[in-house]
Amino acid sequence: MKTVQFREALREAMTEEMRLDESVFLLGEEVAEYNGAYKVSQGMLDEFGPKRIIDTPIAELGFAGIAVGASMNGLRPIVEFMTWNFAILAADQIINSAAKMLQMSGGQYNCPIVFRGGNGTAGQLGATHSQSFESFYAHVPGLKVVTPSNPYDAKGLLKSAIRDDDPVVFLESEKMYGDKGDIPEGEYLIPIGVAEVKKRGSDVTIVSFGKVIKTAFEASDQLSKEGISVEIIDLRSVRPIDYSTVVESIKKTNRCVVVEESWPLASISSEISYHLQRYAFDYLDSPVVRVTQSDTPFAFSPSLIDEALPNVDRVIDGIKSTLYRT
Repeated sequence: MKTVQFREALREAMTEEMRLDESVFLLGEEVAEYNGAYKVSQGMLDEFGPKRIIDTPIAELGFAGIAVGASMNGLRPIVEFMTWNFAILAADQIINSAAKMLQMSGGQYNCPIVFRGGNGTAGQLGATHSQSFESFYAHVPGLKVVTPSNPYDAKGLLKSAIRDDDPVVFLESEKMYGDKGDIPEGEYLIPIGVAEVKKRGSDVTIVSFGKVIKTAFEASDQLSKEGISVEIIDLRSVRPIDYSTVVESIKKTNRCVVVEESWPLASISSEISYHLQRYAFDYLDSPVVRVTQSDTPFAFSPSLIDEALPNVDRVIDGIKSTLYRT
């Protein structure tokens, strides 16, 4: 095993896949000469050259469209958006072209393409640069949506995404690029759509994904001092969702708290809550609790940011409410 940063794990995944398959290439803003806005692609231009590591204009709709066309013609593009907030401009190509092409062409054209970049809040960036898009893209049939929480998962899932014959939305976080974790020396892949129980527990299950997994662990550590045992499930992908792992956990703990960074309406936590009341109702000893971002555009003020986001205190309150210990 070796210790790497989140950005390095992503770089290893892309580099390994580009060495294996000449049809894989990377394009996006500042990915080449500048080594990536967050240095994810550092050194890749030197190895693969400007025909496979391609700097684009600040025109997300344009270069996303070029990538869709390339994928329909046998290539496997990786599109890096500096932030998914900017990719709203490319949503037409992602949703109306990439996601629908296989069905609209009667199976004649697929789009093996990965759209990746920073997602969610990253500090004082204001309302238009702090949005979480998990449920936005998970709503769309034809897309797969992946949101890793650590370097190990990031590398294994990105390699699987690059090899996938469907378009994959790969959601990272600016706040995670410097996170460190252990990964194997050799090659490994993680299948898309398989959740992982990150921590075993017996009293309540937390279901989460992405960088707020860290908040779930902090809350769990505090509650362990009070004798409350928390099980933590990392979904890792939100389309498809591994419902069976969640249901099996609820059969044991009988309680569930879903923690996510997105807004509450039509969210991943809404979907999980529905599924549990439909398929695990008899195992629930209390209602499912959701801990989400507040239902408001994101603020710039640090004090309001802290109030809006899921935090340790709110997760603890949610868990205690399921245990009727408020």
